[in-house]
Amino acid sequence: MHLNPYGEDAVNLAADLANRRPASAEELADRCRAAGLALERPVVPKDLNRALAALDAWEEAVDAADERTRAELVNRMLAAAAAYPRLTDHGGDGWHLHYRDDQQPLGSLLFSLISVGTALHLAGRGMHRLRRCAVTECTTIFADTSRTGRQRYCSQRCANRDAVRRHRARAVRG
Repeated sequence: MHLNPYGEDAVNLAADLANRRPASAEELADRCRAAGLALERPVVPKDLNRALAALDAWEEAVDAADERTRAELVNRMLAAAAAYPRLTDHGGDGWHLHYRDDQQPLGSLLFSLISVGTALHLAGRGMHRLRRCAVTECTTIFADTSRTGRQRYCSQRCANRDAVRRHRARAVRG
């Protein structure tokens, strides 16, 4: 997975994993591969535990009450990840940055990717662009990558559901 200037791939992977937590190391590996990660080592249960800890920390940042708290929580994640950027070309597919050591276990790799990707996404797009769906009964997390930065819902389905609810409420009052 290449981190783009906005961290979009990493935050979308984090949201996917947080919204539907992997139940096994094998599932974690499969979903990471599907997201484009090149896994350099076998994935073990310890990786799942580290990934779940990363997701717990990330969800705290998602649910932060204000921007300053969110920044502090992401900064804690960055410090815990202890990742540094390095150039790689995977043997010929073009030079790009990775925020990880070679042969890093998947759990640690995810902690690094999620931390750095979230920081890049928030700094590049805005501190408000990571949230839960505005529909009360929906707890889905999403990264707002819209052009305007005003996305409130995780999906068109939730947006429609809320619009119908608001329409019906106006009809009852009106």
